[in-house]
Amino acid sequence: MTYVEGFLLAVPTANREAYREHAAKGLAMFKDFGVVRAVEGWGDDVPRGKVNDLWGAVQAGEDETVVFSWFEYPDRATRDAAGEKMLSDPRMEALVTDPPFDGKRMIWGGFESVSDVGRAGGAGYIDGIVLPLRADARAAYGVFCERVGPVFLEHGAVRVMDAVADDVQDGAVTDFNRAVLREEGEVAAFGWVEWPDKAARDVGWEKVMADPRMSGEDAPFDGKRMIFGGFVPLIDT
Repeated sequence: MTYVEGFLLAVPTANREAYREHAAKGLAMFKDFGVVRAVEGWGDDVPRGKVNDLWGAVQAGEDETVVFSWFEYPDRATRDAAGEKMLSDPRMEALVTDPPFDGKRMIWGGFESVSDVGRAGGAGYIDGIVLPLRADARAAYGVFCERVGPVFLEHGAVRVMDAVADDVQDGAVTDFNRAVLREEGEVAAFGWVEWPDKAARDVGWEKVMADPRMSGEDAPFDGKRMIFGGFVPLIDT
């Protein structure tokens, strides 16, 4: 079962290319340690929310852009082993020295997939999602995602991944729990939809929203606290 290391960051908009170069420098190391796929998504259509949003999750300023990214591992054991190796690898030390963003506001955590439909790789556009989920609704959420995922594929998406918090810690400044305004008995969920391009995504969402199978009546989470946005891949390897 795929294990996901999810990240949210606020990066100065002027540092887009510097961030891409920074992220690219670590790819060889991450691959050495077992990362199957690494994706960096640059905020393109990230709306402001009434209750919470991705902007607030990372305390992004007007001159910053939200980044949604993830690593895919074959399992948690590989991810944990990778984390240990990174602590002693000089390449990691070089990577964290003077990054082109505020690392204190970076959010990350480990998530275990509960649904993965479609094919991975080569996404031209990404919808990133983080939401609060009742801890006792994990199985129901998996069933829900397995039902709605194919609907997205019918309307043009190429892959839909949904994962539930497995190793998500509270942070000093920001974290996934704060991002979704987590309440007692809840955990965070992290997921995304991959599209061929933004045009396909825009048309696809219109069809998804009009599809009677997507009423959302059986959704086992509070949609009012779901945060989301559209992202352009800077790196996908």
